[in-house]
Amino acid sequence: MLLKSFAIAGAVAGVLVIAPAASAAAPGVSIQGGAGSGNCPQGSLCIWPNWNHPPQGPVETPSLITKTEWTGSIQGFNFYNGTGRDAVISGFQYGTGAPFKNCAPAGGTGGDLYIPVNVTKVTWQLTPC
Repeated sequence: MLLKSFAIAGAVAGVLVIAPAASAAAPGVSIQGGAGSGNCPQGSLCIWPNWNHPPQGPVETPSLITKTEWTGSIQGFNFYNGTGRDAVISGFQYGTGAPFKNCAPAGGTGGDLYIPVNVTKVTWQLTPC
């Protein structure tokens, strides 16, 4: 049994050595993973209305789930970008009405918008933001 395990491990290592190097993800390709994605579907950008979640990510329903550019009006505070494209989240700060823009980097990253925002637009970037 032990020899069989070593044989399988050696075969896998051999495949990894000859496999081509991974390239950057093409636009629209999901590279979601890691902590913080909560209940955001793979390959999507999600925005939640509140900062109220465990380390693995929000459990409440997102205010927005999108894979395309979007316009509308939702409350936003947390985001998770599980796509292969950087996105810009635009809107207005609650209380001041001041314009707001924040980068949501690609690659399975999440964060917060620093303040509660009335999100009105999500646009995809051709270059890193």
